Amino acid sequence: MSAESHGSGRLPAALDAWRMVAARRGFEGSLPLSSMPRLRDALCDAAGEARYAIEFGRDALQVPYVELRIDAALPLVCQRTLQRFLLPVKVEQRLGLLPADADVEAAEAGLPPGYEPLLLPEDGMLRPADLVEDELILAVPVVPIAPGSEALARDWPVPADDAAQASPFAALARLKKHDS
Repeated sequence: MSAESHGSGRLPAALDAWRMVAARRGFEGSLPLSSMPRLRDALCDAAGEARYAIEFGRDALQVPYVELRIDAALPLVCQRTLQRFLLPVKVEQRLGLLPADADVEAAEAGLPPGYEPLLLPEDGMLRPADLVEDELILAVPVVPIAPGSEALARDWPVPADDAAQASPFAALARLKKHDS
């Protein structure tokens, strides 16, 4: 499969997905995190970039797909330490392309294991930078915790009396003792 190399400014804004599949086209390059407005809302700053490789094709079962490989380091704030840290993200995702008029449930059931469905608009146009941004948004943890900050929890253990009082089962046990 031949991949064309495109720099950060050369990735087409929109592609005809069906033509890309037929031609088995590929693109690789990088996108600055600052160019992804929806992702920026989840980051503490927009420093850095995401390296990507996007390949279109058909698998052995003739299912049309777009495969994404993304490497990035996302700047987040650790919710334990409140310090900035870089979360390394490595995404490999294969999206099964579905036409706009597809019965999504039936088409999704027909996708091979490991594929995620991607419903295309009627014109078949796809915005590749949006695919990269979507995958990075999905990679952001709900509660960012810096690797290695788990040691803080071990260094500051909760006293046993506090843990027992916080337990709802301990409260139920006390109520049960009063009933007898």
